[in-house]
Amino acid sequence: MRRVLIITYYWPPSGGAGVQRWLKFSKYLTSFGWQPVIYTPENPEIPVVDLSLEADIPKEAEIIKTKIWEPYEWYKRFTGRKGEKINTGFLNEKGKGGYAERIAVWLRGNLFIPDARKYWINPSVKFLNDYLDKHPVDAIVSSGPPHSMHLIALALKKKRNIKWIADFRDPWTNIDYYKDLMLSDAANKLHHKMEKEVLIGADEVIAVGATMAKELELIAGRSINVITNGFDESDVTLNNIKLDKEFAIAHIGTLVKSRNPEMLWKVISALMQENKNFAEALKIVLVGKVDFHVRQALERNNLMSKVKLVEYIPHDEVIRLQHQSQVLLLVLNDTPNAKGILTGKMFEYIAAGRPVLCIGDTDGDAAAIIKQTNSGITCGFQEEAAMRRAILNYFDLYMNQQLFVNSSGTERYTRRALTADLVSLLNN
Repeated sequence: MRRVLIITYYWPPSGGAGVQRWLKFSKYLTSFGWQPVIYTPENPEIPVVDLSLEADIPKEAEIIKTKIWEPYEWYKRFTGRKGEKINTGFLNEKGKGGYAERIAVWLRGNLFIPDARKYWINPSVKFLNDYLDKHPVDAIVSSGPPHSMHLIALALKKKRNIKWIADFRDPWTNIDYYKDLMLSDAANKLHHKMEKEVLIGADEVIAVGATMAKELELIAGRSINVITNGFDESDVTLNNIKLDKEFAIAHIGTLVKSRNPEMLWKVISALMQENKNFAEALKIVLVGKVDFHVRQALERNNLMSKVKLVEYIPHDEVIRLQHQSQVLLLVLNDTPNAKGILTGKMFEYIAAGRPVLCIGDTDGDAAAIIKQTNSGITCGFQEEAAMRRAILNYFDLYMNQQLFVNSSGTERYTRRALTADLVSLLNN
């Protein structure tokens, strides 16, 4: 069996979206003749723990770990968040901020380049270089963000000239919160320099969506492969599913400030006032961390009495909830890169066979896949009339017990099919 070294920060028992992609690839790689060798931190800073994901680690996988030092304890003390978990992006759960927070963000953006895991790069290169002397591999994969993982692989590529695939789960300099890092000109140039070195230095580069691939092609001057996220058929084969009796609109995943559908809350609030049946039947389920600004918007629109907040549940329970909900809400970031945002949970939404209501760019990658698979409706961020029509249509179907979708073409997004695409790159 051929061996591939996968450098990833996120791995079980870490939970959340970041771990899913390479956990699922690893699960199916062995059936294509590749043994995954996972290199991951022994003591990472992870927002949530999900022990249920460990069941997907294949018995053939080799897991190697080393300790990592990250500046988060200093950051927590400096910002008064001692004892809290550090979230990705710019999630603000409790309305905290102020001068100390701004200084910490500036330091993060200008000193910790490309990210706070930079201090793991040199120790990892040394460790892996020694490891590879005795345990050779046929290929290397790095998964980012954090993009420090790519810099580890880049250094190994220069030392050993092993074939290397750089996988971009999210953009680097075009990620939605890049502008919030308060970067100096020098720091911005360094980010772009590192990004280009990775894109040019890798033997192959993968992006999770077509728009991101085009953006990376402009930087690198080379073709970029697209392998999307997907769903695992073994996860979504459930029995005894009973739909919620209420008109449950469920969102699974973090709701940050830029992913706050203000217009949607306004539309739902108006419909509650106009339609007594709608008001009585409505339930809004938010699974995951919710930003302070999202809570404020819900309160302003008098919706909190209809909201059920669930901070985190294991992935297997998430899948069941998706199958039970009447409508699955997909909210994309209202940022300049909205067209290319393609979240992992969208594919599990599609597999659940429940109607999807997407709030995002109607010409974006997500909207195209939802339309192609006949899985739901996409409304623009400010398209009040379109949101109103979509919700009323779904509600009327719900009242008549006819709220279903007939999805098609979803088989191309199974984790096994996507792993086959990855293996074609590895084999070449």
